[in-house]
Amino acid sequence: MPHHRTDLILRRINLDRYDDRDDVRTNLIESYERTMAFIAKHLPDPFYLEGDTRISIRDAIFREVASNILIHREYINPFPAKLIIERGQVRTENSNKPHGFGLINPANFTPYPKNPVIARFFREIGRADELGSGVRNLMKYGKAYGGYDPELEEADIFRIVVKCPDSSANEEDRKVPGKAVAHQRLESRLESRLESRLAARVMLLVKDVEAGKAQLATGLGHKTVSGELHKQIRRLLDLELIEMTIPEKPNSRLQKYRLTDAGKRLLESAQK
Repeated sequence: MPHHRTDLILRRINLDRYDDRDDVRTNLIESYERTMAFIAKHLPDPFYLEGDTRISIRDAIFREVASNILIHREYINPFPAKLIIERGQVRTENSNKPHGFGLINPANFTPYPKNPVIARFFREIGRADELGSGVRNLMKYGKAYGGYDPELEEADIFRIVVKCPDSSANEEDRKVPGKAVAHQRLESRLESRLESRLAARVMLLVKDVEAGKAQLATGLGHKTVSGELHKQIRRLLDLELIEMTIPEKPNSRLQKYRLTDAGKRLLESAQK
């Protein structure tokens, strides 16, 4: 494999260069592990139930993306494979020997093995399933994750675009690197004290404004109010870190939440 290289890039704040990067030039197994670790470091993993079992929807999607850019690449082409995390989406590019051109339609998609020996090896070690399952899994979970179906384009450069929740709490913090770093540190300190990242993010969302459950879900990058969000709101209420704006009508459609004095003190202590 004369041109084996995978470039992992985070580009949310510094759009001219990058915010984080991993230039991967190791064997295929370690390449897969480092790709998944980069994904876990920079992408949220929202609460998701399949039946009555919670699964990692992020890992279910990007397991397929990571294995795809390693299995189906044209390795004699010097074009480096890329996985780029941007605001609201992840896109990949890798050199390809096309078996057709244009966007892939899952309804009439016919899988075609690009590197059957590598594909068989990945199936043996449990990093991939049968041929064609990756597209089905991407479509199955992709819309639930980011609100839109993933796009897969077959050409000399094979491209995948997966929409994802925006993990930043507000637009202004994303524009100012110093504020974004401070926000991340505060979120991390709150998370360690509350033993829940979701609870920490809820507190940060109501730090300066009152917000209802639907607004909180939107601020978290979720399409709907999840059971886990309900649970953490109840927990923060029990801890008296947040309070209802209409306590006499807890089920009111106009109900919103705000920080209590105890919640403000916790935020202030976490900022020190």
